[in-house]
This record gives sequence, C-alpha cells and structure tokens, in this order.
Amino acid sequence: MTRAFTAAAAQLGPIARNESRASVIARMVALIERAAAADCRFVVFPEMALTTFFPRWLIEDAEEVASFFEAEMPGPETRPLFEAARTHGIGFYLGYCERAAEGEGADHLGFNTSILVDSSGVVVGKYRKVHLPGNAVYDPALKLQHLEPWYFIDGDLGFPVFEMLGGRLGMLLCNDRRWPEAWRMLGLQGAELVCLGYNSPAQLPDNPAQNALRKMHHLLPMQSAAYQNGTWIIASAKAGPEEGCDMMGHSCVIAPSGELVALSAGLGDELLPYSIDLDATAEYKRFFDFKTYRRPECYGLIAAPHK
Repeated sequence: MTRAFTAAAAQLGPIARNESRASVIARMVALIERAAAADCRFVVFPEMALTTFFPRWLIEDAEEVASFFEAEMPGPETRPLFEAARTHGIGFYLGYCERAAEGEGADHLGFNTSILVDSSGVVVGKYRKVHLPGNAVYDPALKLQHLEPWYFIDGDLGFPVFEMLGGRLGMLLCNDRRWPEAWRMLGLQGAELVCLGYNSPAQLPDNPAQNALRKMHHLLPMQSAAYQNGTWIIASAKAGPEEGCDMMGHSCVIAPSGELVALSAGLGDELLPYSIDLDATAEYKRFFDFKTYRRPECYGLIAAPHK
C-alpha cells in the first residue's frame, strides 16, 4: 500500500496589526481551495498564522494582547477554516497563540502553539514551542525587538509524534529548527514528516553582518536534520514586509535525503505543493539505524544543564 500523497507549504504574506481574524481566515481558506485543486491531502500553515507577529512590540494594552490569543480551537472565528478543510478532505498544521488555561500561566497569557488537524477537521495533536528566542524584557537599545519570552510560556508538552496520513508526524516552531536536539527527539520516535511554521526576519538590524547568511542559516539546519533523521520537512513562512519588518519567506519542502526539493517563489500568499512519499524515509532510517549505531552512554553532556 502506497504512502504517497501531495502536501503543500501554505505560505502567508504580511498580516497587518489591525487585520481582522475573518480576513486572515479568508486568505487561508483560499489556500485550502487552491490545495484542493492541486489534489493536496495536507497543508502546512505558518507559525502564529492568524495574526501579525506582535512580539516585535512591547504592547501595554492588555486587551490588544489578549486579542492575539485563541481561547479554543476551533473557535467561532477559526471554524470556517476547519469547515473548508473538512469539505475538501484536507488535513493541516496550524500555528497560533494559545490562551493558557487557568493555573498554567503566571504573568504570561499563553503558549506559542501548533496543532495537527486531520481531514475530518479533528485536532489530533498539539505542540507548544520549546525554544523561545529573544528577550524576556524590553531592551530600548535593540533596533528590532523579539519578545517571545515576555509573552509566552515555555512549551511543556515535549516533542510528541502523532499517527496521521498513514505515517508518523511531528511538529516544531520557528527557532526550534536551529536546535539539533529537537529534531533528534522526533527522529528517535520515528517521525517521517515534520511540519514547521516560522516568522523570521530577513535582516537583523542589530547584527547586519549576518544578513547575507540569513536564508542559508534558515535552510542549513533543516537539510541536515532531514538527512540525519530520515524525515521529510515542510516549512511554511510568514513572508514579506509586515509592519516595518521584512519577513524572510523561503517556505520549502526538504526530502529525507536532505535535498531542497521545493522553494517558494515570492513573499505573498503562496501554495507550494509537492508529492510526498513517506516510504522514501526508510532508506535513510536504515542507513543511520539508531538502535545499532547510536551510543547514548557517550552523550550525557548533551542533556546535562549548561554550566
């Protein structure tokens, strides 16, 4: 029985700070409809796909901050996306801001979260971002603020893998892609497809020497991870000039060989379909064969607290 299907990165162009949830959802439904026309069975939306990337500001209006978070999924405003996907028989990965339940958060409102949704519209898995980048407090000396630790609680669900699409799927979010430990945690559980949404600036005003390397540093850890863990990767961006910040784009599909097999062409809403064969992971999983060749007794320092 074949485990091949068409999947797609569903890149989103800029989202304005005041853009309504209804407007964003309409754009996402349009991508679902394009995915259906391309015979896709699964699409990957970006991190924080429903809103602008608000951690670039220190927002003191509590009501505005709360407006970026979802109390339930699906909720009244997001239900049309689930209904469209169910109508077309398409599963999806979605990144969003999850309101914490009572007792989960202290000074923070919630988590930077992603979910897997099957073709019937049922949420089958949840992941909360582990590697939150940036500053926990506002730094007026920085030209570009990145305040995820100010707004979000550290992810507390580990790195789960879920059965879906006839295979084993994992999830990561943005900065997680730069940490090999995250990929290995999924690889050790047999992940065959990893979905990753991100919001990455194209330039670093506080470190301009790195600007020419941004796209290479985006792809390099994922191509290495795909090969070393024998997994497909679909990475989907928020792209283009968003509220004064140029977002990288560069959505992509990476094969278990480490090859970059599809790359977005622009910085707007874009669908990037590609034929995925989960059986193609077997060759690379046999080559590395964790059970035979890994030496966990030698790796203690990796999991030890840094001194």
